[in-house]
Amino acid sequence: MNVVKPWTFLFLFVLITACKNPEKKEKTPETTQTTATAMKGGIPESWIKRRVDNAQQRLQASEAGKIVWKAMEAHGGLAQWYANGPFTFRFNYQPLDGGTPRDTYQAIDTWSSKARHFQVGDSTSQYGWDGNKAWVMAQDSVVFPYNTRFWSLTPYFFAAQPFVLDGKGVNLELLPQKEHLGKTQNVVKVTFDAGTGDAPDDYYILYFDAESHILNVIRYIVSYPGYFKKGEHLPEKLMQLEGEQLVEGIRFPERYSTHWLNEDESPGEHITSITLSDVEFQPNLEEGFFQIPGEAKLLEGL
Repeated sequence: MNVVKPWTFLFLFVLITACKNPEKKEKTPETTQTTATAMKGGIPESWIKRRVDNAQQRLQASEAGKIVWKAMEAHGGLAQWYANGPFTFRFNYQPLDGGTPRDTYQAIDTWSSKARHFQVGDSTSQYGWDGNKAWVMAQDSVVFPYNTRFWSLTPYFFAAQPFVLDGKGVNLELLPQKEHLGKTQNVVKVTFDAGTGDAPDDYYILYFDAESHILNVIRYIVSYPGYFKKGEHLPEKLMQLEGEQLVEGIRFPERYSTHWLNEDESPGEHITSITLSDVEFQPNLEEGFFQIPGEAKLLEGL
């Protein structure tokens, strides 16, 4: 059965509203002459090239960075990633240890890391991040019994690996190779400069297949200040990426299986199952799609 995504309704609403407004100014020749060859996913092609060139130059300066760049290429290429435009998907997070399930459709502006989530089964219940502020819109806050500011970009950071490692403030360290599921893995540790995001003390350890360069494992900690005091964090987890789906030239996993990490760095107790589905790129999302709705409540602090 085909499911109509929540952003489809919003796009139609904005389109109908515009058609009913006879006072709206016509576009000038300067705004209408932009063509598909000059714009990709709503972003000027020259901007994409400059951003990709800068990322490649930065990554090629270190051995760890070279591995990450090869992984980006193996997953479809950074230029293709940005050319595809905003990214939409369903992220169904199901804890196996008594934690809180989280299941939303979400749209992400990959260019500027803005997010809008829609509760599965009730698309009027929403939350997001507009690039500066977090917001929520729900009749009953119990709909989201978890920190929605923290979760606004968390699924994206996992679903969009390794492309999210292209920016400044990201530090890469090459670690010794490991064996995982019978294959040799190149291992890169990711840390962040102070002031980078809400949780710069987080770190990630990524396993890339030494032959295919595909990402297979994400080890990580959660140190989000809204949950932990400075210097504190959850024990390290190990997330295995499973399955494969190819969407507009970009390679994604289908599932994530999260485990506590054993002392020998092998997967321990299985604590979370995640499904990544309904993956699409939406280059024609309305420009104001990621703006804070007028009836939304702003979220203060972390």
